[in-house]
Amino acid sequence: MADEGPEKADTEPLLYYKTREEILEYRAKPVEVKLQWLQAQMEFFHYAMSDKAKRIRDRLKNGTI
Repeated sequence: MADEGPEKADTEPLLYYKTREEILEYRAKPVEVKLQWLQAQMEFFHYAMSDKAKRIRDRLKNGTI
């Protein structure tokens, strides 16, 4: 895959795969752990989001678009 050009990477879908065992392991975790993980993800996305994307998100949230 390293020798494939950017054209190939731009047309290939991003696939996310988890094994059955990984899914069952996740399901066995306490809800508090899952919520902490979700909170960390949301904070990361918030800080990584551009100002323009935040304005669009806010407009969507307020129903102005």
